[in-house]
Amino acid sequence: MSEPRVRPTEQVYQNYTTEDFEVWKTLFNRQTALLQNTASEEYLNALSVVGFCADRIPDFNEIAQRLNTITGWQLVTVPNISEQKEFFSFLSQRRFTATCWLRRMEELDYLEEPDMFHDVFGHVPLLSNKAYTDFFEAISHIALEYIDNPKAIELLGRIYWFTIEFGLIREAGELKIYGAGIMSSFGEAKNCLSDRTEKHAFNVVQVFDTDFRTDILQDKYFVIESYEQLYNSIPEIEQELKRRFPIN
Repeated sequence: MSEPRVRPTEQVYQNYTTEDFEVWKTLFNRQTALLQNTASEEYLNALSVVGFCADRIPDFNEIAQRLNTITGWQLVTVPNISEQKEFFSFLSQRRFTATCWLRRMEELDYLEEPDMFHDVFGHVPLLSNKAYTDFFEAISHIALEYIDNPKAIELLGRIYWFTIEFGLIREAGELKIYGAGIMSSFGEAKNCLSDRTEKHAFNVVQVFDTDFRTDILQDKYFVIESYEQLYNSIPEIEQELKRRFPIN
């Protein structure tokens, strides 16, 4: 039986084991090979912008320095998934919460909770894109306004799921991946562009009305035409929430 996994509250780089480095290298090489022709060009270029490579686990301090000069974002180390108010509060301050522990070798293909590979490889590169991060930050401010309304938060969760986590983008006429949940998953990266799945043009109302499951490969995805489209959708998101949840 495996030892219980330690979930640090801060990154202590010298604590990473040989297995940790091997896990990162294996996942990095496997995913970048798979994503080379299917991921958004913005994401692929951003991998080098934030300094990611196969042979070195990312150092959060180095990432923070790079991001700070580009978009002003920072990383905050957390042991596991943050509760909603904390998560959105950090986002509203341009601070992304990320775990710093890695899955074990026997867990390469599936993990029940997000680890560092998902949080960092999946999310961090696009934190160098201004339109993407402006959308991310704006969503957090809206969420904090509705934090005591579970139904509204559920709808915002669908926006987050079908964009930040499992979004597709059209680049030069071809569908490409930008969602972190796809970027960090071997199965999702192979599944999302197949003929077995539905692709819909990004539409706020339709996303609000589309439920999802977290325990299966996704069967439907929403496609944006640009990262600017995400940020430009914020007024419609606010308007639709006010329509559905009018203030008395």
